[in-house]
Amino acid sequence: MLDVQGLSGGYGGIDVLHDVSISVEAGETVTILGANTAGKSSLMRAISGLLPRVSGRITFIGADLSAQAAHDIPGLGIAHVPEGRHVFKEMSVEQNLMCGAYCARDRGDARARLDVVFDLFPRLMERRKQAAGSMSGGEQQMVAIGRAMMSDPSLILMDEPSLGLAPIVVDSVHEAMGRINALGVAILLVEQNAVMALSVARRGYVLESGRLVLSGDAAALRDDPGVKRAYLGV
Repeated sequence: MLDVQGLSGGYGGIDVLHDVSISVEAGETVTILGANTAGKSSLMRAISGLLPRVSGRITFIGADLSAQAAHDIPGLGIAHVPEGRHVFKEMSVEQNLMCGAYCARDRGDARARLDVVFDLFPRLMERRKQAAGSMSGGEQQMVAIGRAMMSDPSLILMDEPSLGLAPIVVDSVHEAMGRINALGVAILLVEQNAVMALSVARRGYVLESGRLVLSGDAAALRDDPGVKRAYLGV
């Protein structure tokens, strides 16, 4: 589904990604592990067309994303849940969600997709008229994920969905990712909570200083001594 080959890029003439190659198959969950400044968010931004300068090749279901404007990429079936959530704070929960439907591949049945989101996150149904900015960080994360689902994606890029959340909310987000994947939506997950990431992913990659240093299935990464030491605390 997603094929990234030889990707390099960065900001202001300085590369933060160096010859990175990854792939995501239809319907699978893949995680990107790495410390802060490893280039994980930059990789997500490159796929979404938001990194200012890139070289290499990114294709999605055969389409060359380098030929696409960033605002057209969601219409191809890629949704991005950014680090920090970035909800529209003055708008209601439902208005935030409906923004996701604006760029859906099929705009015909937004109400049905809204029902799917409310099934994933019943709390959003309860608070659909509440201003998103007045909600907790965990609830705003639910809004951000729900907004992505409203675009009818084949692939969701999730950047640090558990960052700053209470453990009970992390569990809720974790469960929602499993249910989203069960609907056939592939997930590319950037996550510093490596235990959680490797429990939901089938495969993973490790980035260090913008370079790919390790890849494998989730079980192999969990057993790797370097991953254990750096990311699993064992």
